[in-house]
Amino acid sequence: MTSGKERSSEHISATPDADGGGGDPQPRELQFYIPATGPPSRPRRTLKHDDTFAVFDSHGDIGATAGGPDGLFDHDTRYLSHLELLIDGAQPLLLDSAIRDDNLSFYVDLTNPDIFIDGKIALLKDSVYVSRTIYLKDGSLRERLEVSNQSAEEVRLNLSIAFANDFADIFEVRGVRRARRGAAWAQTLAAGAVALYYRGLDGVLRETALSFEPDPSLLVDSVATYSLQLAPRQARTIFLTAASRGRLPKSTQSFFNGLTGLHRELAASTRDCAHVETSDPTLNAILWRSTADVRMLLTKTPEGLYPYAGIPWYSTSFGRDGVITALQMLWFDPSIAIGVLKRLAAHQGLGFDTRSDCEPGKILHEMRGGEMAALGEIPFGLYYGSVDSTPLFVVLAGYYARRTGDLALIGELWPAIERALAWIAGPGDPDGDGFIEYQRHTEKGLVNQGWKDSHDSVFHADGRLAEGPIALVEAQAYVYAARRLAASLARRLGMEARAGELAHEAEVLRERFEDAFWCEEIGTYALALDGEKKQCKVRTSNAGHALYAGIARADRAERVAAGLLDTSFFSGWGLRTVARGESRYNPMSYHNGSIWPHDNAIIAHGLGRYGFKKGVALVFESLVRAASYMEARRIPELYCGFRRRRGRGPTLYPAACSPQAWAASAPFLLIQTMLGLEFDLEARQIRFVNPDVPGFAGEIVLRNLSLGDARVDIALRQDERSAISLHVLRTVGDVQVSLVFDPDVRDHPLTARG
Repeated sequence: MTSGKERSSEHISATPDADGGGGDPQPRELQFYIPATGPPSRPRRTLKHDDTFAVFDSHGDIGATAGGPDGLFDHDTRYLSHLELLIDGAQPLLLDSAIRDDNLSFYVDLTNPDIFIDGKIALLKDSVYVSRTIYLKDGSLRERLEVSNQSAEEVRLNLSIAFANDFADIFEVRGVRRARRGAAWAQTLAAGAVALYYRGLDGVLRETALSFEPDPSLLVDSVATYSLQLAPRQARTIFLTAASRGRLPKSTQSFFNGLTGLHRELAASTRDCAHVETSDPTLNAILWRSTADVRMLLTKTPEGLYPYAGIPWYSTSFGRDGVITALQMLWFDPSIAIGVLKRLAAHQGLGFDTRSDCEPGKILHEMRGGEMAALGEIPFGLYYGSVDSTPLFVVLAGYYARRTGDLALIGELWPAIERALAWIAGPGDPDGDGFIEYQRHTEKGLVNQGWKDSHDSVFHADGRLAEGPIALVEAQAYVYAARRLAASLARRLGMEARAGELAHEAEVLRERFEDAFWCEEIGTYALALDGEKKQCKVRTSNAGHALYAGIARADRAERVAAGLLDTSFFSGWGLRTVARGESRYNPMSYHNGSIWPHDNAIIAHGLGRYGFKKGVALVFESLVRAASYMEARRIPELYCGFRRRRGRGPTLYPAACSPQAWAASAPFLLIQTMLGLEFDLEARQIRFVNPDVPGFAGEIVLRNLSLGDARVDIALRQDERSAISLHVLRTVGDVQVSLVFDPDVRDHPLTARG
């Protein structure tokens, strides 16, 4: 799962002495740390289209104020580090700014401040209105500026656009210092065009081409200036393009055509997916923003659309993140899983490479395309330091087949699935004890390789960091689910003997798991086994993933659920990653006490599997309430684990990615779990098993819900007596819809029961 990625990295943190005995905490600098030096002086806004993303401030500028990872980025390289609009040398005043609800474009409204010349006001504030419209397409930033005189007098002003670039690698932007860099220079190409160049140490020439239309009054290699004379109510329009992949046609043509193309792309990409509406406007806003965020993060790759992990630090293919996002969206839009499965299969490990923690059959952790990756200064060009991406890949293949019946794709992927299973049984279990484990092979790699991959996220009860090889509790649970699902796939492909082998391996693992990981002392499953096979006796959210996978014994699942819903875990805003009271608990920590929406959704799904629907509702309500305080109703990567207090929202985590794919997709898994949504292709049925509709949501309407080539619109409502009513609003094709009330449901909501 993400981008736990220790921010693909490790943190500077205050840690006990190496012997674990406490002592004075000593801060130490760790690899790839993302510093948090202070809040940005202006709020930041983000846009993304395919491999290009941009971080602006609220004025529409880039790099004009301190505190943000500003820039126009493409393939892990910054192609514009400064873009600032000035009126007679002064920063304009902000009236309003917002990203469109569909994430396609950014709108900014500005006006001029009082402009003084020789101590006298030359231009009264609020005389000039400036409208900025910005979007991204085909590796370029495209902007339309409209400047209008709203006063009753003629005005004269100089409108300047300052620009620059450092061609920084994304890891440099994150704070990694390099001893050497390549050479940069600029060249004016024409009256309205300039190019910024950089030849990196990898020998690659990178170029940012800027074009202005109409031609500026003055253009040099760092600023374009327009000397404007505007009569009352007169307006002038200026177009700007900053391209990272060569020069584009005239700005006016590319601007309007490009914006129209974006709207067409979005309409085409959402035509076949489901839609959710409720009676609650706030919940609708959260679901709309989450849908738009997932769509924005979907990126065209040679293998199909892939949900990039998050902006700004993880705008690339991450194995764990992509799988989890596809799983959470599977009922809503199963097509996302296709691109994820194909891309991960295409980049599956083929051999042993200690420099990238690669082994045959292993599914990648992340891939990078910048200069530092090409030079090996970071190991993440193609990096495989993830213990759980491989079983999760098999899990996604299994659930995708159950959701869609697409055995043609499964047949195509079967060799990759078998290689993944072989890694689980072979290199993934180097000591042959039946559990997959990890230990990095390169000092540049990640110390911890589960979804909580901070350097300090796996520890013992006394706070000592666990020494590897480490076997994580959730990784074993994923292996169990992977083998069960692979057995089902093998059976459907006519390989009965193989199906029997995999089913037997799953049951053997279930028994060994209970013996090795259950810890009576803490009343839950241990976080991990260390290199000496000693339990890390720490209460963490990881144990909840055992419920998601179905590996937990029923009586123990009940105890795990009760613990997770206790106030030591449940803050009122969601479930903490580490229980309050544990040695390394810190509600402001990245992994040791914070709240991650995707983690909550997965745990809630596990609660639903074992019949604890009240717990599911509690988690869902807490996430919705938290998101209602977030800017633009956007669910971030994580937030702090402080308890919920009356009249206050959750405490934000300063360096959280927003948007983040598996955070944006979390509410969809929660809705599926609450509604008990099942798909049975053979019976041509969509079933709602023990559904629960939260009171604040009112009516929940699912539109364009698919079963094969059939489509259906459904409305569900729960009255004051907790009675559920279901109304089928529309059907296209052969499909039946039913309510099922079954007190013994234990299977995955995507699994056909029977």
